[in-house]
Amino acid sequence: MFSGQGPIIAPFISPTPEFPLSQAFAALGLSPAIVRAIDESGYTIPTPIQTEAVPAVLAGRDLLAAAQTGTGKTAGFTLPLLQRLSQHDFAKSNAKAKIRVLILTPTRELAAQVEESVRTYGKYLDIRSLVIFGGVNINPQKEKLNRRVDILVATPGRLLDLAGQKALDFSGIETLVLDEADRMLDMGFIRDIRRILPLLPPKRQNLLFSATFSDEIKQLAGTILHDPVHIEVARRNAPAELVTQVVHPVDRERKRELLEKLIKDGKWTQVLVFTRTKHGANRLSEQLNKGGISAMPIHGNKSQSARERALSEFKGGTLRVLVATDIAARGIDIDALPHVVNYELPNVPEDYVHRIGRTGRAGAEGEAMSLVCVDELKLLADIEKLMKRKLESVVIPGFEPDPNAVPEPIRKVREPRAPGRGQGSGRSAGGGGQGAGRGRGGAPASGKGGGGGGGGGGGGGGQRSGNAPQGNKAGGGAPGKKPQPARAPQGNRAPGGDVDGNRAPRPAAANGNAAPGNNAGARRRRRPTASSGA
Repeated sequence: MFSGQGPIIAPFISPTPEFPLSQAFAALGLSPAIVRAIDESGYTIPTPIQTEAVPAVLAGRDLLAAAQTGTGKTAGFTLPLLQRLSQHDFAKSNAKAKIRVLILTPTRELAAQVEESVRTYGKYLDIRSLVIFGGVNINPQKEKLNRRVDILVATPGRLLDLAGQKALDFSGIETLVLDEADRMLDMGFIRDIRRILPLLPPKRQNLLFSATFSDEIKQLAGTILHDPVHIEVARRNAPAELVTQVVHPVDRERKRELLEKLIKDGKWTQVLVFTRTKHGANRLSEQLNKGGISAMPIHGNKSQSARERALSEFKGGTLRVLVATDIAARGIDIDALPHVVNYELPNVPEDYVHRIGRTGRAGAEGEAMSLVCVDELKLLADIEKLMKRKLESVVIPGFEPDPNAVPEPIRKVREPRAPGRGQGSGRSAGGGGQGAGRGRGGAPASGKGGGGGGGGGGGGGGQRSGNAPQGNKAGGGAPGKKPQPARAPQGNRAPGGDVDGNRAPRPAAANGNAAPGNNAGARRRRRPTASSGA
């Protein structure tokens, strides 16, 4: 186990007449160029996590930092890393560009947010950054990696894809950052991380940042951290103190009706709603739109462009409701988001903390409501046990729950893991929908990567399934026959496979015009090209 010092409780830096606001960040050891960018972003006082993390990172220490979302932990590592990199003249000392800092995040949205912070705070520095994730064409990313990149922000799956194609040089990495480390473990990325670590130089600085601080995080820290500084802001797994939390008991069949009433009666103009599944997010969005409330879903099965559009409209105020799953919501950073609704409680109590952490950020107040039916009473009890408090329960008149209602079991749904290392991630491209493929010889394949196509020959093209015997690939067709490569429906490219950082399936369509799955075996095989999900 790591041998770091005890937790540091980070204090605020308060301005005084002798200590002007403009000097608060400079006192942490940051250069005038970085302080200028911070001032232009509207920040004047470091947050508690920044107060302790910045000096520790500047000193070259390993770091284990636990801080709630909305406490400024992203700037807690981007600011000192920019400062350290700005002290080198890469143009003179590094003729062949090498990546100096690698930042790993579990989701596309979070990766994009972190890289945006790097560009914002480093805009007056000669430091170049790049963000890479799946769900988009890999070739432009490979081209950009041929140029100078000082800070690389990546999701684990796409990073391994590029490493497998020898498009990355890890030899110059000086610092590794694992952001939202707890979520990466929850999503099953621990095996990806273990594959990435041996690729990096053994002598490096390691920083672990996490919204919650579980025992699993301690175990991970013990494998990669050396004598780390340990910082914990707020009580372990504590929700934001500025968030008002309330539970509204309601029958499961009347949840949507109650949600519409709350939105309309409260004249809410911006509300983030959480569902447990992607299908649930789609269905609720459709129902709200039919009820006259503009809503869009955001989850791992949505294309990158669709996710960006939904998030952009929500941030811009033209979209009233954003319906999200837990994974897709990571990286959603909206100033003064007033309302978060748990339409369905999460299966994992810690996810509740992450959800309500989307509101009450950066000192602003927020409101988090949970619509709880009889099926979810056990989940509610687990959340209250984690937080060591009872949540206020308010029954809305006209929506009193049936006291004789019988609870129904809740199917535990987890976001997919990377194909070939557990569950599959992408949609099947072979004319059929999602679903488990079948390995050669009839062995069931657990992933979604090779969904069955129509007729007798389609489907296939998936990666190795987690539960299929070694060497059996997910694919359609009769047992014992060689599976045909998956082809996308007419006019559609094969969907992207990197769902929130997972590795993408092999390209499935050529120029977007392959035959549907049930004709895949009858058409001449075309040479695959990079699809949008490669």
